[in-house]
Amino acid sequence: GNQGNHGEDVKEYYYYLDSTPTHSYMKMLYKYPQKEYPYEKIVQENGKRNRKDPEYDLIDTGVFDDNRYFDVFTEYAKEDAEDIFIKITVVNRGPEKATLHLLPTLWFRNIWAWSQDPYRPEMQLVKNGNAINVEHKDLGSYNLYFEDGGEILFCDNDTNHVRIYGHKKNDGFVKDGINDFVVKKDIKAINPEQKGTKSSICYVLNLAPGESKSIKLRLSDKSIVEPFEEFEQVFSARKLEADLYFEELQKNIKDADERNIMRQALAGMLITKQFYYYDVDTWLKGDKLSAPPSGRSNGRNKDWKHIKNMEIISMPDKWEYPWYAAWDLAFHTIPLAMIDADYAKRQLILFLREWYMHPNGQIPAYEWHFGDVNPPVHAWACWRVYEIEKDQNKGIGDVNFLERVFHKLLLNFNWWVNRKDSEGKNIFEGGFLGLDNIGVFDRSHALPKGGKLEQADATGWMAMYSLNMLRISIELAKYNSAYEDMASKFLEHFLLIAGAIANFSGSDLNLWDSDDEFFYDVLHTPDGGLEHLKVRSMVGLIPLYAIETIEPEVLDKLPHFKRRMEWFFNYRPEYKQLISMWKRPGAGVRRRFSVLKGTRLIKVLSRMLDETEFLSDYGIRALSKYHQENPYSFTTDNETLTVSYQPAESDSGMFGGNSNWRGPIWFPVNYLLIESLYKFYNYYGDEFLIEHPTGSGNMLTLKEVADELSNRLINIFKRDKNGHRPVYGNKIKTQTDPHFKDHILFYEFFNGDTGEGVGASHQTGWTGLVADLIFKKYNNKYY
Repeated sequence: GNQGNHGEDVKEYYYYLDSTPTHSYMKMLYKYPQKEYPYEKIVQENGKRNRKDPEYDLIDTGVFDDNRYFDVFTEYAKEDAEDIFIKITVVNRGPEKATLHLLPTLWFRNIWAWSQDPYRPEMQLVKNGNAINVEHKDLGSYNLYFEDGGEILFCDNDTNHVRIYGHKKNDGFVKDGINDFVVKKDIKAINPEQKGTKSSICYVLNLAPGESKSIKLRLSDKSIVEPFEEFEQVFSARKLEADLYFEELQKNIKDADERNIMRQALAGMLITKQFYYYDVDTWLKGDKLSAPPSGRSNGRNKDWKHIKNMEIISMPDKWEYPWYAAWDLAFHTIPLAMIDADYAKRQLILFLREWYMHPNGQIPAYEWHFGDVNPPVHAWACWRVYEIEKDQNKGIGDVNFLERVFHKLLLNFNWWVNRKDSEGKNIFEGGFLGLDNIGVFDRSHALPKGGKLEQADATGWMAMYSLNMLRISIELAKYNSAYEDMASKFLEHFLLIAGAIANFSGSDLNLWDSDDEFFYDVLHTPDGGLEHLKVRSMVGLIPLYAIETIEPEVLDKLPHFKRRMEWFFNYRPEYKQLISMWKRPGAGVRRRFSVLKGTRLIKVLSRMLDETEFLSDYGIRALSKYHQENPYSFTTDNETLTVSYQPAESDSGMFGGNSNWRGPIWFPVNYLLIESLYKFYNYYGDEFLIEHPTGSGNMLTLKEVADELSNRLINIFKRDKNGHRPVYGNKIKTQTDPHFKDHILFYEFFNGDTGEGVGASHQTGWTGLVADLIFKKYNNKYY
């Protein structure tokens, strides 16, 4: 089980420093302590702490004191696609001479121990001794060239049955043989014939204080007599190309610190791509040579047997978070589209393909439970990536991509409507929706007393989804008038959802609470009772996401859509109040579609921009600070459930305990709030002003508010006037050490009061959105 007081995360320091979109050049850094790695100390100390205490991290152990560590830089430079130069540079940062064993390692994934196919690929030392030859029936032949000075070690990538299962002996040279040779001096653990399925070159580096040493390698499909003859030339060329690429991309960004933050964020987005292989049907059935554990066939993901994932996918982090999540990936594609729109499009298409999407139209959530429900942001991401590429191509968009995803998104939209609107009232349930512990209950499971939960966020997400599909339909209708009918469909879907939120049905209780002037979930109890769950959270801000503006010149080009819209408003005049119309002199009537009109918009924004509630110096909190002094309690079955403001780590074990939506700042939901403010500004212009912060008397346009929120998020990573980055809190080492302070970690979420990074220390995935915020700040790109 979990050994940490806040679940599990990595206790290591590694950074993604640079990468080009083509991976022609990449650079990473790993910080390796010179003292014995304090695994036991970390486990024991975290075991003593409870959920109200902070985590005990690697740097807290003192293992980096006096700079007694090595910096290990790894760089890759491509000669071509199948010919890669590798440089590993080790620097002794400590005050004394120190020794490091460096073992570049090559191995085959074990495909032979569990299958009926006896084929085993092979690697062996070549005759002249300067390379390891690799032969694989599918991958072909490669050579790993290496410099002199290392000891060549071979074993096999096979399980150590003695150590794991208590067997009396192993057959052959097992996978930890190289470790046992280096650590225990066990010469019998490695293969003297210098062949196998796993190999390392062991370099023993004795480095004086401040001394560095580089090791050169080359992995190539070619046979080369002088493999390192062009080494420095290729590295210099690739590094120069990387610098020139980012110089052009960042030419308008004046702040050097922001350029560094953006470049490292994009490096993390690129380097954490991962080959992901998960065949659910095979997993459930088990290996052919051994029966699966009892119960697996009816276990996790049993309803997703069509899943057969074998692709390179954008991960939150391929070390700390080596699995995809559908809504994470949607956000990944936004900064990725800035530098590689083709890859971003392929990722979005992939999750709509037949071996991902369920036959019923559901998009798989994540490997722990594909059937969980993530927020429906895929259509939004498809549209945004389309817009970004269209802007890059000077107004020419990839209409084929947009049309391709649209048809699959129709299936997903219908799945939502049919599965998550249980009573057909256009008020949605949804369940988990990615916000982990934000609610009173675990929304992945049935309610304690039965009944159902009408969710403000689920309904807000679906209103947004309808408008996303409306926008895509309108764009496609420019090229094919048949899509005007689909535009009408999604307009009316939106109006029905907005009407339900506006309580056109006359329900005794709806999502909007007129006393608090805020959106809340509504609990329906089995006895027919209704109750607002008055938790002031991001759930009540998500309806802001549902905003689109249609210009009169667009409507004039879509006569069938315009005619149907006018008919609908004549036939159902009550719905006309859900849209705002702004007549511009000489330019016709602009129409705004939103679930929030006038007074309600002001009320929600005033609460969001209140520093005693949602507004932090570093963005918008996921839960109002109001609940710090006023926890919300709900009693059921003699148990009282409480939601209180927790700005950093969670004090509950819900969802593993290492995630918290009750106070911290999360990038994806903040990003959508900023985008929505720009859209509202696009409609209202400079005439709509709001107090920011609430109570300050400082009146700003909605664009200025959006700019300010964007800056607050960026400032999490920027050096302040004291040279400190809020993301690193009071960790003196990472704030002041010249070998730490400019290397950026993109955490999962951030302390709602201080901006300090919390949760997984490597979530460049959606936190990488900061790269897009920096780019837009200087390029006026709001789409």
